[in-house]
Amino acid sequence: MIPDIPRPAGVIGLLLNLFCFDKMTTGLPLDATHSPLGWTYGPGMFGPTPELRRLDTIRPSLRNPACEGPDPVYAIVMDVGREEHRSDLVQRHLLFGAVAYAAGRLGNEPVRSQGHVHKKSPRNGWSTPELYEIWQGRACILMQESDGDDPGRCFAITAGPGEVVIVPPGWAHATISADPHQPLVFGAWCDRAYGFVYDGVRAHGGLAHFPILTADGKLEWEENPRYSVSRPLTCRAPRLYPEFGLVSGVTVYEQYAHDPARFDWVPNPELKARHWKNFTP
Repeated sequence: MIPDIPRPAGVIGLLLNLFCFDKMTTGLPLDATHSPLGWTYGPGMFGPTPELRRLDTIRPSLRNPACEGPDPVYAIVMDVGREEHRSDLVQRHLLFGAVAYAAGRLGNEPVRSQGHVHKKSPRNGWSTPELYEIWQGRACILMQESDGDDPGRCFAITAGPGEVVIVPPGWAHATISADPHQPLVFGAWCDRAYGFVYDGVRAHGGLAHFPILTADGKLEWEENPRYSVSRPLTCRAPRLYPEFGLVSGVTVYEQYAHDPARFDWVPNPELKARHWKNFTP
């Protein structure tokens, strides 16, 4: 049984939920820093030196490549966890990563990733799915069934702290900060053999819908005319994904710690093959 996780009450608890990155919100002694942008590790943690994505790196995917914005745009650490779990994670081909986005905007666009499809794993021939858990800020996971001329079904799933979003195998997707007034911080489970395919998204100058920030920081959407087939965008909140065995109110790393097999479907998506058909995020 997964134990209850104590939460501070009152104003102090609210402030911790909004601004802190400790084991109560992430399940790990892992802290995001914002000046400078990066990550620090607590006792018993393993992880790499943070990789910084510079503004010049993502300019080709922006509507206005000459725009101004925060630089670096985000800091990413792939393959983090507790030392006691390292060998098990390697054996399961499972990897946990964490990302911190800067607050602000990229011209009239939100801070976001470039958009990509996950490459197919050499172990099983499947493109890996990805499970996001939001820790601070508000995220919009923009996803579509294909990076080809017909994007298929398109979704924008907006999530806040403690909420989870699953991106299925083979879908093109980007992670967007839905609130320019605060940083976005999140973790994600993926396959250790992860890799990104950018070709289709870059060939279309982005995903099928462009996120635009209004003057007061609200997200709006414009269709990308470079896709030959026009598809509507479905915008909504995340669901609970009971078919994937997730436990509400417990961080996804803590769920793994108490049941290491719980996320075996991430590096082995064939285990959930029937759920990927007509998948709804």
